[in-house]
Amino acid sequence: MKPTTDLTEYLLRLGDSALIQGQRLCQWCGHAPALEEELALMNVGLDLVGQARNWLEYAAELLDDGRDADHLAFRRDERAYRNLLLVEQPNGDYAVTILKQFLYDAWHLPVLEGLSQSSDERIAGIAAKAVKEVTYHLRRSSEWVERLGDGTDESHARMLAALPEVWRFTVELTSADDSEQRLCEAAITPDTAHVAATWQATVSDTFT
Repeated sequence: MKPTTDLTEYLLRLGDSALIQGQRLCQWCGHAPALEEELALMNVGLDLVGQARNWLEYAAELLDDGRDADHLAFRRDERAYRNLLLVEQPNGDYAVTILKQFLYDAWHLPVLEGLSQSSDERIAGIAAKAVKEVTYHLRRSSEWVERLGDGTDESHARMLAALPEVWRFTVELTSADDSEQRLCEAAITPDTAHVAATWQATVSDTFT
């Protein structure tokens, strides 16, 4: 088995996060508050699973150890996954689910926009396609945050209650380890400080 490089590690992080978030959304199948919302959640979930396949296929090629994207997605030990902790948290009620999705989307979009300019042409191509999907994801989730926050006393209370449940898992969205810094210096990945600033501005504007 070949060792994991900075690039394969990063691809696994992207792929695993999209995969787990997509799976969490699909858990709402048959349980969403309205049929229209169920269809919307499934569509977002399927978008993310498709993105996960693209990232994991590239990671599998770089690893070149006999595993394919499906093996990486479903046959690793749980401690081998590299996803953001935010996405693996329980769905909770609809406010928790929406808040998780919004915080993830607000990070995901600037990451993909930066990756679409990557010096790695394979990454740039995957990201450019995903940007179109995630632009819609963010618009939808931010509108739902506002809708619940500005809605009834009940919806407002639930959105406020969701914040402490998920906010503590957002630190990963605004920080980078040495591996990511090296990829950034090689112009493969976007500047973490720019992603963090964009994320913070989007979250602040929506919450306000």
